[in-house]
Amino acid sequence: METILNIFIDRIRAAAAHRTPLCIRGGGSKDFYGESLQGELLETRDYTGIVAYEPSELVVTVRAGTPLRELEALLAEAGQCLAFEPPRFGTLDRLNGGTCGGMVAAALSGPARASVGGVRDYVLGVQLINGRAEHLTFGGQVMKNVAGYDVSRLMVGAMGTLGLLTDISLKVLPVAPAEATLVFQMDQTSALAQLHRWGAQPLPLNASCWVCDDTAPHSPNLLFVRLRGACAAVESACDRMLADAPGSRIDNAQALPDWAACRDQTLPFFTPPTQAIEPLALWRLSLPPTTPALKLPWPQLVEWHGGQRWLWAPESATTQLRKLAADAGGFASIFIAPGSVNTWATGRFNELNPVLAKIHQRLKAEFDPANIFNRGRMYPEL
Repeated sequence: METILNIFIDRIRAAAAHRTPLCIRGGGSKDFYGESLQGELLETRDYTGIVAYEPSELVVTVRAGTPLRELEALLAEAGQCLAFEPPRFGTLDRLNGGTCGGMVAAALSGPARASVGGVRDYVLGVQLINGRAEHLTFGGQVMKNVAGYDVSRLMVGAMGTLGLLTDISLKVLPVAPAEATLVFQMDQTSALAQLHRWGAQPLPLNASCWVCDDTAPHSPNLLFVRLRGACAAVESACDRMLADAPGSRIDNAQALPDWAACRDQTLPFFTPPTQAIEPLALWRLSLPPTTPALKLPWPQLVEWHGGQRWLWAPESATTQLRKLAADAGGFASIFIAPGSVNTWATGRFNELNPVLAKIHQRLKAEFDPANIFNRGRMYPEL
């Protein structure tokens, strides 16, 4: 692996000298995310392996090109998991599945995000190669290791624009001893109100998903709630919640693949609609969970107890959606654009305010002075 690292360093040094853009890529499972890819391909998928793992310490250190599925399989053998449930886009083919580096760079979390935290909360340390071809280490391999600014977590969600991740240390957690899924038929307003009431009680809520496709005839409004925790706590919560609202319990054999489909966005909702007059994009609205139900004419799916809302809408809805999200204290981004990502003029992410834009520019200049890493992947000017 030292040879691969030296190749990375040499390529980055040469690219910086000639100001040649580099496109950092792991498994390619999230190529759709963000602005269009630019530059010469710099792949990490050959830089794989578990550097260190001691289950009793609840910490694993892994190379960035390691397939996410391989890491999760290793953790499962020890009865542990990545609690934030990163989406596993791509196929079972190692060359097309997501990698651990891509998981950190994209910072995407699954259904349990609202209850257990996101990717950033589980990153303890990273090693990376910056734009000066320096191999740097930030953070460490223990729970409390940072005095001052936590640079390792700065890399979470940076989309590879600040450097090439090489090694990542992550906190892992034991798999919960019990799990149950309940389903209730109710509209979005009722579902959000009920989730807020349950959230104020000592219940082991882990994930929720409300979905209804108003364009489909006789499509029910369904709220799914997943509970995880001690056996007694889960059973008691099921009894209390089913007494609060009419619903039913789903067998885990049926519920587990459904939650996996929600996590990996393979539910029917995430299939692009085909009857629309205009091409539709998959929009991701990140909002305060207390935001009321959105009265919009497009199919919606609500996760994270109201904090994440998905919908299919055309480019012409950009101003409406971003104003709606901003008024609620959140933001709206284009998660998947239809067809080629170059066909829409609308930026994928919200425009930064001047203060944040200046912070981004200074960080970029410090870590990548020649501006070679994933140029324009987040914002055209960065």
